[in-house]
Amino acid sequence: MHKHNTSVDLIHGPIMKSLILFMIPIFISNAFQQLYNAADTAIVGNVLGESSLAAVGACSSIFELMVGFACSLGAGFGIVAARAYGSGNSERIKKAAAGSIVIGGLTAILITVISMIGLKPLLILIQTPSSILEESYSYISIIGAWIIVMFAYNFMSSLLRAVGNSVMPLVFLVFSSVLNIFLDYALIVWFNMGVAGAAAATVISQGVSAVLCLIYMIAKTKELIPSREDFRFDREMYADLAGQGYSMAIMGSIVSVGSIVLQSGINSLGEEIIAGHISARKIYAVCNLPFTSMGIALSTFIGQNRGAENGERILKAVKDCIIFDFAAAGIVSVFLWTCAPALIHMISGSENTVILNNGSRFLYVVGPFYAVLGVLMQLRFTLQGLGSKIMPLISSVIEFTGKIMFTIFLIPRFQYDAVIWCEPIIWCVMTVWLIYCYVTNDYVKKTKEELKAAA
Repeated sequence: MHKHNTSVDLIHGPIMKSLILFMIPIFISNAFQQLYNAADTAIVGNVLGESSLAAVGACSSIFELMVGFACSLGAGFGIVAARAYGSGNSERIKKAAAGSIVIGGLTAILITVISMIGLKPLLILIQTPSSILEESYSYISIIGAWIIVMFAYNFMSSLLRAVGNSVMPLVFLVFSSVLNIFLDYALIVWFNMGVAGAAAATVISQGVSAVLCLIYMIAKTKELIPSREDFRFDREMYADLAGQGYSMAIMGSIVSVGSIVLQSGINSLGEEIIAGHISARKIYAVCNLPFTSMGIALSTFIGQNRGAENGERILKAVKDCIIFDFAAAGIVSVFLWTCAPALIHMISGSENTVILNNGSRFLYVVGPFYAVLGVLMQLRFTLQGLGSKIMPLISSVIEFTGKIMFTIFLIPRFQYDAVIWCEPIIWCVMTVWLIYCYVTNDYVKKTKEELKAAA
């Protein structure tokens, strides 16, 4: 199968070296994706003030739900394409691309229709303060209307990564991230669009990166472009795509719905808490990048090696990635313990000590728990790469249930302290479950037995 000079060979050679080479562009891509959100937040906070910052913060969990669903769906489709690539079946890759376009396109249209009807009632349901309700809605309704743009870019990126190319999606994203910051400023300051300008800037920038991605694929990776015949209904392929795509998307959605429930608890604590927490969440998301990026790299690595039947490489890669998690968590913790107040001030643009203190407290606690979160992510992505659909989904149900329990029983009593400790405690429970799932996975057990017999 044709291999491009921007691709990394994940099926042969040193494992950790190829994983890190493949992961670095994903890490930078994800960093720029966070830059989209952080630019929105920083420009809104610094130009429009604390009330507008709270308006964007109050709907941030809904933003994560919609965009997360589109991204996870694309990532799930990418795993199916990676397995096809690993097995050397070029016809199957095109069929996977065609089926992904059909399922993903229809799903994105459905999400848009639902969001048009349900967004304002949802904002009211999660106790968005009436003083910022209209502003929140003006932001999130634009994101909802153009969710198909988010899906298009993330799906094409996943398809390129499935064949080992993590560099080109990065190139397009860097360009559109710079465009996003320029548009943020232009639409908010020059055109006086308020927070709606920040949302429009995000959509336009993602649209540009999607178009660039498509042009590149048509020019350079024709094996990923399906023909009319590839769109013929293939029951087995559609079942595989829907199973992998929706299990990842639903898993992400369950997590995000849990976050929306948690957001309602945060919103009930007032505008100062919302502003401090949204600023801390932006920094938390940036510090999370090494772990999510390695997880995405690992899922492609496992998909390809599963297709190529390289079981020993898979087990070794999981072990190496967990060592990576602990090392990265140590570095992140020291960074947050040293810089938290300055970071909160930079994002929020606020001198308010309540905002600065609450945001910093969240980051101080979360730091060491990145090690747990990292292991959680690697095991979840591993199980998905191996084709497991239900077990990782149950881990999200654990998270969802935990967030509801905290919101109902603990936040009213312990206030922001309960918000701070909510996720670290839940991560520990989820990680125990995923370790059990990994150890008892049929493919993992079979590979271990084969290696023992060979020794």
